[in-house]
Amino acid sequence: MDQERVTTSLTSAVTEEIAASLAPVDADLERRYPGDPGTRQPVHTVYVPADAFAAGTLRTWGDRALTALDAHAPDAASFAAVLGLDETLADDVYGRVRAKLEREPVEDLRVDFEDGYGTRGDAEEDADAARAARLIAEAYDAGTAAPYMGIRMKCLEAAVRERGIRTLDVFLTGLAQAGRLPDGLVLTLPKVTYPEQVTAMARLLAAFEEANGLEDGRIGFEIQIETSQAVLAADGTATVARMIRAAGGRVTGLHYGTFDYSACLGVSAAHQASDHPAADHAKAVMQVAAAGTGVRLSDGSTNVLPVGPTDRVHDAWRLHYRLTRRALARAYYQGWDMHPGHLPTRYAAVFAFYREGFEQAATRLARYADRAGGDVMDEPATARALAGYLLRGLDCRALDSAEVARRTGLSRAGLEGFASPGRRGPR
Repeated sequence: MDQERVTTSLTSAVTEEIAASLAPVDADLERRYPGDPGTRQPVHTVYVPADAFAAGTLRTWGDRALTALDAHAPDAASFAAVLGLDETLADDVYGRVRAKLEREPVEDLRVDFEDGYGTRGDAEEDADAARAARLIAEAYDAGTAAPYMGIRMKCLEAAVRERGIRTLDVFLTGLAQAGRLPDGLVLTLPKVTYPEQVTAMARLLAAFEEANGLEDGRIGFEIQIETSQAVLAADGTATVARMIRAAGGRVTGLHYGTFDYSACLGVSAAHQASDHPAADHAKAVMQVAAAGTGVRLSDGSTNVLPVGPTDRVHDAWRLHYRLTRRALARAYYQGWDMHPGHLPTRYAAVFAFYREGFEQAATRLARYADRAGGDVMDEPATARALAGYLLRGLDCRALDSAEVARRTGLSRAGLEGFASPGRRGPR
């Protein structure tokens, strides 16, 4: 067959001119939208008041969660009946929940110096901050730490600014002196209203790094979105997008604050929940602002605690399970848990989410990898989503490496290649 003759009209000079004109845009895209960092994201964050934090806190939470299961859902069938779990998943999910509570009950712990702690004397807060640093350093040394641990300081508003900065300094200095600035260190800045507060936090961390001989940019932080000003500025712009920029690459996450944000908008206490329309709007803005930046999202919490007689515990479990599944479907893969009794339903919701979708996701990704077709025409962006879904399932142990490899024909490195095709090297 004769080869088709191909002709063009544009010279190489035109292409080069276009490339030169777009070079600043290319650089800006790469800087501002690097994509997901490819590291593990915890499925939840647990907040513990600083004065209550102890060496055994993680294990205590796990034990209390197991006790709640024993008391109110002692077997897979009873647990599935409460939550409406498919009976084909009941044994697997229940077994994984119990194993998780025994092995790693908390994935992300924040020692709280803000709303959960309140106002104390300076000497008391200094002592609690120093103790938190010591206990976290000891936990990492002993191998008993949660994958992620850190503090929520007071905000940078004038009334508590000096106290918040001092607590941050005492805590970080304690870790540095212990020779323990762990990779899983997480700091949370609450009640942010203006991008300038984010810039100030970044400056504080840069100053600490310089004072302690640390690499510039070593320490990142999360922003808590719990004021109306954090979502929409007075000029009509999305403040949260400007906050990400103001951090100079240090922001790692945006956490939605259910109750402060709801109250800020005048939502009555009875209707303050993470599925309120006001919450959905705020989280949608957060989601668009963070997309592609590598900044991750976390939903808030429910304040309905699973305590009391069994029927009340079951009601609270059903609510928490439903809200967690709702968040997962909306690509909020992390949320807050306020009580040990929330752990069984957190993990049940997460495990069921990944177990229910595993077969379809694995089959679609395998077909895409093999270019085998099928009844769904997937694109590279969908392959990224499928691989990311499987990786998150592996990280929280909803899925097992062997079954994922068997169904997809891909190793973890292969999955990571599809999830972040622009990245190089292991993560």
